[in-house]
Amino acid sequence: MSRKKRGAPRGKGNANPSAPEDTRTDVVERSDMHNERFEKYYKAQNILPDEEWEPFLETMRSPLPTTFRVAGSRQIARLLSDTIKNTHVPHLAGVVFEGEAVSPPSQISWYPEGLAWQFNVSKKVLRKSPEFKKFHSFLVYETEVGNISRQEAVSMLPPLFLEVEPHHRVIDMCAAPGSKTAQLLEALHAHDTLTSSSFPPGLLIANDSDHKRTHMLIHQAARLPSPALMVTNHDASIYPALKIPSEQLVFPPGTKARVAAKKQYQLLFDRILCDVPCSGDGTLRKNLGIWRHWQPMDGNGLHSLQVRILQRAMRMLKKGGRIVYSTCSLNPVENEAVVAAALRSIPGFELIDMSNHLPGLIHRPGIKTWRPTVDRSISTSFPTYAEYIQSLPEDQRADSKMLESHWPPPAEEAESLNLTRCMRIYPHLQDTGGFFIAVLQKVPPRRVAGQPKTSSAPESKRPADVVEALETSEVKKPKLAGEADAIVTLADDQAQDLEEVDDDIQEAAAEEPIAGVDTAAETQEAASSMTPAKFQQAQRKKGKNKSSDGGGTYFRENPYTFISPNDLILQKCIAQLNLTSTFPASNVLVRNPTGEPVRSLYLTNDIVKDIVLHNDYARMRLMTCGTKVVAKQEGADAKRMGAEPQFRVLGEGLPVVLPHIDPAAILEADVTTLRTFVESYYPLCESFKDPFKSVIQVKDSCSYIVRFQPGEAAGASLTHELVLPIWKSNVSVTLMIDKKAKSALSLRLFGEDITTAGREAAAKKQVQSGGGTPDESNVAVIPVSSLEEEATAA
Repeated sequence: MSRKKRGAPRGKGNANPSAPEDTRTDVVERSDMHNERFEKYYKAQNILPDEEWEPFLETMRSPLPTTFRVAGSRQIARLLSDTIKNTHVPHLAGVVFEGEAVSPPSQISWYPEGLAWQFNVSKKVLRKSPEFKKFHSFLVYETEVGNISRQEAVSMLPPLFLEVEPHHRVIDMCAAPGSKTAQLLEALHAHDTLTSSSFPPGLLIANDSDHKRTHMLIHQAARLPSPALMVTNHDASIYPALKIPSEQLVFPPGTKARVAAKKQYQLLFDRILCDVPCSGDGTLRKNLGIWRHWQPMDGNGLHSLQVRILQRAMRMLKKGGRIVYSTCSLNPVENEAVVAAALRSIPGFELIDMSNHLPGLIHRPGIKTWRPTVDRSISTSFPTYAEYIQSLPEDQRADSKMLESHWPPPAEEAESLNLTRCMRIYPHLQDTGGFFIAVLQKVPPRRVAGQPKTSSAPESKRPADVVEALETSEVKKPKLAGEADAIVTLADDQAQDLEEVDDDIQEAAAEEPIAGVDTAAETQEAASSMTPAKFQQAQRKKGKNKSSDGGGTYFRENPYTFISPNDLILQKCIAQLNLTSTFPASNVLVRNPTGEPVRSLYLTNDIVKDIVLHNDYARMRLMTCGTKVVAKQEGADAKRMGAEPQFRVLGEGLPVVLPHIDPAAILEADVTTLRTFVESYYPLCESFKDPFKSVIQVKDSCSYIVRFQPGEAAGASLTHELVLPIWKSNVSVTLMIDKKAKSALSLRLFGEDITTAGREAAAKKQVQSGGGTPDESNVAVIPVSSLEEEATAA
């Protein structure tokens, strides 16, 4: 789903606390920070005791502090966080600007391992204080290369409550713009080292309904390349049932024959994040336009969609799995009402108490009662849904958009649902935005072995609406006479899981066929008679004017096709790059309908491979999967070498490929050599010092990997091993990392941007500030261009 698109404020807000300090503008903004409907509505909901109301509103009218999270794998994140703590914070302590002390950045108390930070300074300080100016440059460069994520503090919470582990199968259902997705991906890669990436057995699907916003997800994901990632483009409320091969090898006694005979089952998830579209009034501190436009019908209108998304997530969850439902809204109609409606409609789930999960986080419990309003003016409300319906003319009752689920359940039922286990984050508690979190766990009703199902209809012939009714009805189980009767064998438990999954597959297959798309039977028949690449190509041609979920938008993404591990071009690539037998050649795929390894090679893990091979574009709108690891070299070098294709390891793919490169093929170098690489785009081989000079001069034109050893030299201290890709041309060498990444590396190691691009930018600023003609000896004549173009022209 699209993140926070509906109900978004039209006004202009400033998320940065360092807003321009124009006094007149500030007065006008604060005078606009009032909304009678907002105050009247939330006072009526009793979300806060009276003594906290004014502090709450006063905080709502103040700007947010700047918050950021140190990203990447845990080992990398700890290292960078230590750099901030031990290098930058002491340098910023005691800074006085225009007679006032400026506080240095501080760690957010509740974030694990102190990997999240906040500071509150104005733009004027950032621009004119030398100390903070340098720190700000550090933040900008590290953010651009993905080592730091500028993220609101409360936005960091949902992934922490999911407690994702590397083996988990996870889906982020409304993922764009992707900051939470990045956190989930980091959890999958928790075991990564400083130089190499793990190959997690788990899975992360990042989904969004907006096609354009899925590209934001792909950009975020590129900061931590992962073979375990997929990005899809679906309406989260009707997310398709993805199929995978049966993973059940031994079937327990009593399993139905049709269940045991199934070769494919629905993919179920261990962890699901539902950070749903919402009215967003918890973001008032940065989206100031909400003050002018807020009205309660925004939340009322989103309620039904939010319920459907959460219900769909509940049907895709494994037994024992966990869902985090969250919004940046304070409205109980979008929060507790949604959770209550979902819990009442689908049995076998419960809210779990996570109040002590993050020591240091101050929050309030969820509320058990609220009073929805039925008009914009908040002049009309009804204690119960029945009273509201009775107030309408008979001919208007069927068309009412207000549902019974907008109202709280009866007091006794609300108590049994444990709605107080939800968590409400208010801005005045810890200087944050407003937020809501609920953590649900699937704990299906345990049935006695051999107990019949509630329906006598043959399951294979149940229509979708019957299956839906069975799933959403609350079937009361008979009370058990003794403790022994409550024991259910593990085998029966597994059988129940398989049968539930099988029902979900049938429900998906029983849906009405979508115009322009094959029915499930036709799709299966077509898939069995074609190669995956040809089948996907046919599907793309057939559905080019309609999306796979019935919308009118185009879906023209190229399909992903796995290539044979014995493919001659792939084997040449493996030989050129000195990849060992451990390299997962059977998990290499390309992105074109013909399955030819034309330009780039991608790598996935096994579960992603299973999903790609067993789902087609009639069911799954796949935007990207796996990570790009190798590219075909083009340009002068490639032409000089003739028809033989030349491949190079990509910078973003190196951590994934590195564990599979023959150690003997990795070149060794020191910090002095690294400085030469950083200072120039194309340093000549003869410009290096021995022993690296002698080694590189005799090498053929090809892609190589260099391991820079820790040490101190050339005005820098390298505290850990650094591994980077290079391309050796005829007489020169190129460091194959992005310009921004090179600048960030330079700032980190040398305390300044000594790259060609950095020197050019400094010279330009000098001229613009009236500093005269720059020192030409420090300005390279090589034009600044993208590194990919530089590599092909080398």
